[in-house]
Amino acid sequence: QVQLVESGGGLVQAGGSLRLSCAASGSINSINTMGWYRQAPGKQRDLVAAIRNGGSIDYADSVQGRFTISRDNAKSTAYLQMNSLKPEDTAIYYCKVTTYGPRGYLVSWGQGTQVTVSS
Repeated sequence: QVQLVESGGGLVQAGGSLRLSCAASGSINSINTMGWYRQAPGKQRDLVAAIRNGGSIDYADSVQGRFTISRDNAKSTAYLQMNSLKPEDTAIYYCKVTTYGPRGYLVSWGQGTQVTVSS
């Protein structure tokens, strides 16, 4: 079993910054992809950014150039640095991690952290 602990959400004014963290623990032999998704009220959950074990990164077009995803493999932690935040970035942000452990590959989701950007 894998546990994910997210932190760093909150309320910020437009143009401000926040940094989200996602720490993974549990029965993990290796971590493949670490990513962030977000879901606004009434909308589907969409990819924000993802970083693979080899370092390749994907960003949603809407956050390209404003958000930066990174990971610290020694700490099994992913980060999402969010700059130049806009009201449309308001959503619950979820961490998603793909790991390999005693039971094979496993996809785990965090509990979500609220990000609210005021205009």
